[in-house]
Amino acid sequence: MSLLAHRASQLGTETAFTVLARAAELTAQGRDIINLGIGQPDFPTPDHIVEAGIKALRDGHHGYTPSGGVLKLKEAVAASLFKQTGADLAPSRIQILPGGKVVIFFAAMLTGEPGGEIIYPDPGFPIYQSAVRFSGATPCPYPLREENDFAFSADDVLSRITDKTRLVIVNSPANPTGGVTPRAEFKKLVDGLMAHPHVTIMSDEIYDRLTFDGHDMTSLLEFPEIHDRLIILNGWSKTYAMTGWRLGYAVWPEHMVDAADRLAVNIHSCVNAAAQEAAFAAITGPQDCVDEMKQAFQRRAALLHQGLNALPGFSSRQSAGAFYAFPNITGTGMTSHDLQTALLEDAGVALISGTSFGEEGEGYLRFSCANSDEAITDALSRIQSWLETRD
Repeated sequence: MSLLAHRASQLGTETAFTVLARAAELTAQGRDIINLGIGQPDFPTPDHIVEAGIKALRDGHHGYTPSGGVLKLKEAVAASLFKQTGADLAPSRIQILPGGKVVIFFAAMLTGEPGGEIIYPDPGFPIYQSAVRFSGATPCPYPLREENDFAFSADDVLSRITDKTRLVIVNSPANPTGGVTPRAEFKKLVDGLMAHPHVTIMSDEIYDRLTFDGHDMTSLLEFPEIHDRLIILNGWSKTYAMTGWRLGYAVWPEHMVDAADRLAVNIHSCVNAAAQEAAFAAITGPQDCVDEMKQAFQRRAALLHQGLNALPGFSSRQSAGAFYAFPNITGTGMTSHDLQTALLEDAGVALISGTSFGEEGEGYLRFSCANSDEAITDALSRIQSWLETRD
């Protein structure tokens, strides 16, 4: 048998897809499964975006595009970011990519190497750690605490920086917790980074349009003093219900643009031409669809918050953004993984164990709000019945 390179063993996975596959198996067996596991909007891509993609195909957008993305799309992204954050970005700093995960891997490959360290949130999106390990750098997680509403502590993050630190990753609104870090904490982090000019920072802002009442989005683009070492991750998947279109973008510091482009040329050449036309329609067209989806997610998050706190052994803080709830389940006496498995197999509800997002996730489950009010209500009822039967 041929041998795999050692680095292949360093790749992790995203458990949400494993749970999705098992849920599909059970459904094929005739089981009725409610999926609150996958982080995917349950809405269809808005019609005007779909029509733009279809028109692009009919108009002959079938070939290669520039490796970094179509210029008019990059200009539209720059204009949108200027409107949102006040940052005046050259389109050359923006790279269109086949999904946000590519930004994570590019950032890790361009900053991480053996002997280096990369700091990232725990619980956090599992691809952070996977990409860090694959780069050869040492993963250095920092905890997100329930008592802090799952916001990061700037003092804690800064305390973990050493002369080996190459990259710091932050994510707000956050997956899996639904936490939103206040602007004051971002400001404290930026001020502290002035003492560490060797450190690059990546802000994962994929949920930037999904903050709920009383909570405001803070983008690190609002702090020009770190633009020379700031990477932004964003895209269309969550905001416009375009997960299957595979569209994301990065904002790179000037000195990293060429290296990121070389990675694109070597790995994927360019992003699907017609999909970029659809992305242009999304970002320049009507935004009422975004507001409507956000209102639905906020309503469902409140529904989950109320229902979860009524379950024996569960306690949940109100989600501040994204479309997730992250309840504490330690009162059930079960581990996160065991409860995830039991609720899928016995109650027909697909959820994700908190440990899928790091060691700090033990004692929690991730619920996705990306399903209907009726499905959420039904899922809570099934869990309630299962817990009562178990007792």
